Amino acid sequence: MNVLVINCGSSSLKFQLIQTSTSKVLASGICDRISLDGSEISYKNENGEKTSISTPIESHAKAIQLVLQCLVDKDKGVIGSLTEISAVGHRIVHGGETFKESVLIDERVLNEVAECSMLAPLHNPANIIGVRACQELMPNVPMVGVFDTAFHQSMPPRAYVYGVPYEWYEKHRVRRYGFHGTSHKYVSRRTAEFLGLDYHNSKIIVCHLGNGSSISAIKNGKSVDTSMGLTPLEGLIMGTRSGDLDPAILEYIADREKLSTKEVVNILNKKSGVLGISGLSSDFRDLLDADLKGDERAKLARAAFAYRVLKYIGSYCAVLIGVDAISFCGGVGENAKFIRGMIVEHLEFLGVKLDTEANNVCGQEAIISTADSKVKVCVIPTNEELIIAQDTEAIVSKL
Repeated sequence: MNVLVINCGSSSLKFQLIQTSTSKVLASGICDRISLDGSEISYKNENGEKTSISTPIESHAKAIQLVLQCLVDKDKGVIGSLTEISAVGHRIVHGGETFKESVLIDERVLNEVAECSMLAPLHNPANIIGVRACQELMPNVPMVGVFDTAFHQSMPPRAYVYGVPYEWYEKHRVRRYGFHGTSHKYVSRRTAEFLGLDYHNSKIIVCHLGNGSSISAIKNGKSVDTSMGLTPLEGLIMGTRSGDLDPAILEYIADREKLSTKEVVNILNKKSGVLGISGLSSDFRDLLDADLKGDERAKLARAAFAYRVLKYIGSYCAVLIGVDAISFCGGVGENAKFIRGMIVEHLEFLGVKLDTEANNVCGQEAIISTADSKVKVCVIPTNEELIIAQDTEAIVSKL
């Protein structure tokens, strides 16, 4: 089955066409700066041939149209006609408590996703636009919604409830939801396969580290805790997000700086994290370069990031009552060997031993702990699109 995977943002649209029987990516690309000046589509086919076309993309419907044209292009396309696309899988960020698994999209589902928009105002509306655009251009092709939050719906109440008036949960849905669910699902499952563990009888900690970062504790194939909360702002220090902090800071800074709460939250989302600490960059490569040149704030940003990851790993070992494996994924987790080293070298209390030579790996599967390490530590590149395609196939094959 060929599944078109769509990840629709407010001004961009990423896509992959995946042949599910082989997990092969037939084509991938992005439509960038939708409805803005300088819009373009970048496309790569299964032979690795790349094409970039600068063209007005006034709407998401137009972006979808361009994607479909690329896929059937006589010279660089990968399919003969659109009838070869069996289904479309859509990444949807927030499913609230309504969606505990992927679902076939109909009007009821879209209405529920719209209701969840209050929890993800920047993401869910864009996701709906992407679905509507595909429905318009591919009216007879089944659509499936795959939710970032769904994998974490297995968390017990003691893990997701906040220490606030319970009425806030009942009336306003205030609780921890968690994100990066498709990544945590894929990497935890792949970790078990890679190490020969029984996924349904295992304790795995997944560290998805990138500009957006989260950690999850996965027991017997189920998420039992995760670092992100009501929104992706909670948890680790990230590229531009603050992560955990004393909520009284909002009022304190609002009063001191004469800012609204909304303005402070915007700073916590976009101007904090390692960018805010370093005053330099949210890119960990820039921070490494600056650290090596003696920049103390870059050094502090990297150390604070690694320390917060370490704290979560330690707490999740307690939650799981032990751990079989720890896996790193995401742009930083897969590629930043120095950050991994800063974290793993402090896990000796678990009997973890870092294999410094193996830790040189970038962007490929590897065990980076020594053979005699009591807990295996891995690098497992994430593949969220494959999870979306597989979930889509599973649902559509039952129709």
